[in-house]
Amino acid sequence: MRNLLERLEKNVLVADGAMGTALYSNGLESCHEYNNISNPDSVEKIHKAYIEAGADIIQTNTYAAKKCQLKTYGYEDKFEEINIRAAEIARKAAGENTFVFGTIGAIRGLRECELSLETIVNETLDQVKVLLSTNKIDALLFETYYDQEEIRAVLTEARKLTDLPIITNISLLEAGITQNGEKVTDALSTLVNLGADIVGLNCHLGPYHMIKSLKQVPLFAQSYLSAYPNASLLQLTQTINGNEYRFRKNSAYFEQSAKLLVEEGVRLIGGCCGTTPEHIRAIKKGIKDLKPVKRKIITPLPAEEELVRVANNKPTIVDKVKKQVTIIAELDPPKHLNVDKFIEGAKAIDKKNIEAITLADNSLASTRICNLAAATLLKEHISTPTLLHLTCRDHNLIGLQSRLMGFDILGINNVLALTGDPSKLGDFPGATSVYDMTSLKLIPFIKQLNEGLGYNGASLKKTTNFTVAAAYNPNVRDLSKTKRLVEKKIKAGTDYFITQPIFEAEKIEQLAEFAADYPDTPFFVGIMPITSYNNAVFLHNEVPGIKLSEEFLAKLEEVKDDKELCQKIALEESKKLLDIALKHFKGIYLITPFFRYDLTLELIDYVEENKDK
Repeated sequence: MRNLLERLEKNVLVADGAMGTALYSNGLESCHEYNNISNPDSVEKIHKAYIEAGADIIQTNTYAAKKCQLKTYGYEDKFEEINIRAAEIARKAAGENTFVFGTIGAIRGLRECELSLETIVNETLDQVKVLLSTNKIDALLFETYYDQEEIRAVLTEARKLTDLPIITNISLLEAGITQNGEKVTDALSTLVNLGADIVGLNCHLGPYHMIKSLKQVPLFAQSYLSAYPNASLLQLTQTINGNEYRFRKNSAYFEQSAKLLVEEGVRLIGGCCGTTPEHIRAIKKGIKDLKPVKRKIITPLPAEEELVRVANNKPTIVDKVKKQVTIIAELDPPKHLNVDKFIEGAKAIDKKNIEAITLADNSLASTRICNLAAATLLKEHISTPTLLHLTCRDHNLIGLQSRLMGFDILGINNVLALTGDPSKLGDFPGATSVYDMTSLKLIPFIKQLNEGLGYNGASLKKTTNFTVAAAYNPNVRDLSKTKRLVEKKIKAGTDYFITQPIFEAEKIEQLAEFAADYPDTPFFVGIMPITSYNNAVFLHNEVPGIKLSEEFLAKLEEVKDDKELCQKIALEESKKLLDIALKHFKGIYLITPFFRYDLTLELIDYVEENKDK
C-alpha cells in the first residue's frame, strides 16, 4: 500500500488541508507544533477529520519544528520530542491506508532572516533526520519556500539522506514567477534535476493564480506535479470581538478548481492556509473518476513588454570619489512647516563644489518633513543632486518599494539604506517600528530594482539606476569587531559607506587602516561641527554612535559662556579632523547641525582649499 510514487503513476491523490488554521480555530497553543505534546488528541482529531473528508495523505504537524523556530517559544529543548510525537500521532491516525508526509517548512520567508545558509541547511537536516528516524513517514514534504537558494540547498543535502520520495513546494508572490524573477517552470525544473520526486506550489496564491501559474509548466518525465492553494485572499470580517481577517468559505469553488488543476497535470492536490476538511471533501469530489493527464498544452503567460534598460552614462558618486576628493553635505528636512531656512541653506550649499545634498529620513526617529517631498521641493531651487536616506523603521515592504519607485521617476538615484533608530528613541515613543527588513536586506532589494524586478519578482518594465550607500559607525572600541557586518553589507551590494560623525583624530586613523582592506568600496568620513558646549554634551552622552574626546569637551567647557569663541574652537577642531581625513580619504561627508549651514559652507571651503595639500 505505502508506495506513493506507484499510486501517483495511475491516480490523482488528495492531500490534507491546513493544520495551523484548524489549531488556531480551536484556540490551541500559539506554537502549533507544541500541541504534539500538550494536545496530542486534538492534533489526531484534525488528522482524522481530513482523512474522513477524503484525504489520501496527511502531513505531520511539524511545519516550524526546527530548533531555531521553536526557540521563539522557549521549546527548543523539546525539538526531538515534538517531531517524534508528530510522526507518531500522524501514523496512528493514518493507519496503513493513508500516506504520511513528514512536513518541513522554510526558514527564510518574506521577513528578514539573519541565519546563514549553512545554518539553515543544518537546522533543516536535523529535523529531517529526526523525522526519518521514526520510520513513521512515507515521504518528506518541503513547503512554502519563497527563496530558491534555500530550497535548492536543502533538497541537495536531504536527497543524500533518504530514498523516500521528496516533495518540494515553492511559494510565489506573483503568478508564474518567483521572488527573484525566475519563471516558475525554470524553478521547478531545477528542483527536478536536484532529485525531487514531486514538485509544485503551495501557499500565498489561491486556486485561480495557482492554476494560471501551472499553465506554463510542462509535465516532467522524472517528477509529478503538486498544488496546495490557499482557500482565498484574506478578507476583513466584522465579528463580536472586532474586525478579523478571514478566508472565504468557498468549498464548491475548490471542487471546480481541482478539476482544472488535474487538467494542468497536477497529481497531488491539497490545501494550504484557510483550507478545512470541507475544502478537501470538495477536492475529492472534484477529482472523482479523473485520471492523471499524460499530455498537456503549455500556455505561456502573456508576453510582457520588453524590459527597458536605462543606461546611466553619467559618473556616479563612486566613480568620482575613486578619482578625486568628493564632498556630500547633509541638510535635514525641518521638523516644522516653515521651509524658508531649509531652502536658503540648500541654495547656499548648491553654489559650492559638492556632489550631493543628503536628506535624512526622520533621523533619530524624530518626525520631519518627508525627505522625498523635500527633495522634490529642492529641485525647483537647486541643481545639486539629492541623496535620500531610506529607513526600514517607517516603511513596510509595500512602502519601501513604492518609495523607491517614486525616487526613480523623480530622477533620484542615490540612496542611503538604513535600518533606522527604533521609534521609542524619538518624538513618539509609542509609535510602531516596522522593520519588515533591515539594511542588510534593503540593499539587495534596491539592487534587484536595478534589474527591473520588484520585491515579488514582477517586472517593473524598466530598470532603475540606484547607487546604494550603507551606514558605518566607527565610534566603537575595536573596529575589527565590525568587519563581519561591513563584509555582509558589501556582499549585499553596497557601493560605498557613509560614516557616523567622527570627533576623534585617532578614530579617523583607525578607520583608514580598517578601510584599506576594502579598496573597491569607498568610505565617506562624517564630520559634523559642534555648535555649542551644550550641543557637545548632548551628542556625547545621548546620541547613539557619537563619542567626543574628553580633551575637546574640556576646551569647550572652559569657554562655554562665550558662544563666539566656543564656535571658533569647535570649527578649528572640525578642520583638524578634516586635515587627517584628507590624508587618507577622498570622500568627505559634512553634516549640517540645526540648519547652521554657514558652518557647512566654511568647512566646504576649507576642504576645497586643502584637498591637494
